[in-house]
Amino acid sequence: MADPTTTPTPPSVPSTLASTIASTLDSPPFVRIEGVFNVRDFGAGHAVAGGGAAKVKPLFLFRSGEFSHITERGIEQLRALGIRKVFDLRVDTEIAKYQTANRAIEGVEMVRAPVLQEGWEPSEIAKRLKEFEDNPHDTFLTIYRHVLEHGNSSLEQVLIHLRDHPDQPCLIHCTAGKDRTGVFAAVVLMLLGVRDEDITADYALTEIGMQPILPMLAQRLQKEAVFRENCAGTLNMGSSRPRLMQALLDFVRREYGGVEGYLTKYIYLPHRR
Repeated sequence: MADPTTTPTPPSVPSTLASTIASTLDSPPFVRIEGVFNVRDFGAGHAVAGGGAAKVKPLFLFRSGEFSHITERGIEQLRALGIRKVFDLRVDTEIAKYQTANRAIEGVEMVRAPVLQEGWEPSEIAKRLKEFEDNPHDTFLTIYRHVLEHGNSSLEQVLIHLRDHPDQPCLIHCTAGKDRTGVFAAVVLMLLGVRDEDITADYALTEIGMQPILPMLAQRLQKEAVFRENCAGTLNMGSSRPRLMQALLDFVRREYGGVEGYLTKYIYLPHRR
């Protein structure tokens, strides 16, 4: 019987699967920025609404996990991609808790755009992990709806940048580059008219993008009793299944009549200066 006080460590990956993962991480839409994981050129090359030959502009929209371990080579790679603005969706509490503040990078503006300010107390985390254990699908959907409805001011910052600086690539990230980042990426791709199957496929790639840092994440979580005491909930929390993102897209259409209706209700885009 497994020790209930030990956070599960990631299982060893068979060599053939490890080779497939490595090959995927070295192929588009994944991008290498040394010291940063789960970096993707999201939406690049996908067809957009209206038919014809229009596609999402490559090397313009990037997403990733946390930036705190970026190396000097990674900084060079970041600059080579033309990324001059990075939107950090993490809250002050988690940055302080894990000591993962972004370093200053000359020529790159680090924008604080926090999402999900609440829910970081151990009792709140325990409650949420229990929900992940019992019903991960509905728990994720509840969180993603909360991101849509309460992360709107942060999303506004991203959308204003995309509107006002169409030739300046940017990157959005949270801790894993999965949930908050995934919701924001989905809204942007919906707005561009990217097909559902392409949006859900992009979301699902996070499970591959996180593979290199699973041991580090496991070590981090082992230090907290709340995660050690709910292994199943912790493991479910790390999933990114396509049907979940599809459920979110369906919710946006059902609740708001589409992404335009959501933006009308929650997003304010002032006139260009």
